[in-house]
Amino acid sequence: MKNTRAQMLALDQNHLIHPLHVSGAHDNARIWAHGYGSTLVDTDGKEYIDGLAGLWNNTAGHSAQELIDAAASQYAKLPYASGYVGSSNEKAIELAEKLASITYPQINRFYLTSGGGEATDSSIKMSRYYWKLKGKPDKTKVISRMLGYHGVTFAAMCATGIPPYWPMFEPRIPGFSFIPSPYPYRYETDDTDVSQGVAAANELEKRILEEGPETVAMFIAEPVQGSGGVIPPQDDYFPRIREICDKYEVLLVADEVITGFGRTGKMFALEHWDVQPDIVQFAKAITSGYFPFGGIGISDEIADAMEASSKPFMHAYTYSAHPIGSAIACAMIDLIEREDFLSQATAKGQRLQDNLISAIGDHPNVGDIRGLGLLWGVEYVKDKSTKEPFDPADKIGDKILNSAIERGLFSRVRGDVFCLAPPIVTEYSEIDRLAAILRAATIDVLGV
Repeated sequence: MKNTRAQMLALDQNHLIHPLHVSGAHDNARIWAHGYGSTLVDTDGKEYIDGLAGLWNNTAGHSAQELIDAAASQYAKLPYASGYVGSSNEKAIELAEKLASITYPQINRFYLTSGGGEATDSSIKMSRYYWKLKGKPDKTKVISRMLGYHGVTFAAMCATGIPPYWPMFEPRIPGFSFIPSPYPYRYETDDTDVSQGVAAANELEKRILEEGPETVAMFIAEPVQGSGGVIPPQDDYFPRIREICDKYEVLLVADEVITGFGRTGKMFALEHWDVQPDIVQFAKAITSGYFPFGGIGISDEIADAMEASSKPFMHAYTYSAHPIGSAIACAMIDLIEREDFLSQATAKGQRLQDNLISAIGDHPNVGDIRGLGLLWGVEYVKDKSTKEPFDPADKIGDKILNSAIERGLFSRVRGDVFCLAPPIVTEYSEIDRLAAILRAATIDVLGV
């Protein structure tokens, strides 16, 4: 006999520990039974728009037959093989070639992982390894940004600039420091001689000089900060960041785990500003969440230094270059190109922006609507004219989220920022309904 929802929740609470686990928070959880397109269906049969594409990753939706077939075919042929040196597989080789054809021009070599946190750790290790090969072993430090999210493996957590992730596991690893987010809605500077974007970028130069340029290995940044509240930068921000990294010999690491593979309307988001990183890290949409997978791509300069060295890169994952993940990723890249996800994200993102502005843009508690491609955030404030935030104890974001969920929109919030990143395959009618639901939830909690 099939368990009831209450029975399944009891079993869940008795036996599972969830990400961000806290007692009581799972009491009214949804238990997902199946999905199709941009829709999730729970065990009661109720349907929800998947407003965050799972966790930003399911860009192809929940029923992409091409990805299912790619996995099934590879499972039947070769379900696993080691990717250690001296061993490879056909799909990993095919994937590396495909990645070289779609990433930044100077990036042609790839190390594959099981996800984004492992990719961050790989970037950190690669940066330290590179500078040791270049005869600069003191260049070990990592600079990142507040509100940046880079994963929660231990080193990745130390680079993540969202403080609630830290206290339970401190002391953190030494050698990690932060600069402010460029956050156009809230960043403030006394430097009136330059634009807001350049002033925010100059925070990196200040930090490098404080740490000592000879000690800084890398600067890691999401092109659009995602989990921190969907924060696109100013247009002149990353060009200035690139100049600073070049000036002080600091590797620029683009964390494209959320923004990669078409989410922002470009294959990779730094393309919006004609900036190329030294290392790019990716995960999530490379398999649309159908298999845990990720990796990093490194510049030809870093790759050449590795090849010229007799010192091995002592970094290894059992599941690096996994043939199933590689097969799904190959199929996903084909799908992105065939269905033109880049144009879809641009057009549907514009539709979502227009709908959000029309639905809630004039609401007295909607302070900012921001985004890029099909990646958006709505920031609620107590006072629109002063940008005064609500008291966190009011839990306005959580209340709006719960109201939206009851109306059939499932997503996440960061404080009082409602985050939206539906699958790229989401139909226009669903994008329209998404905005209508958020309007209804906003009025339900905050009034007209």
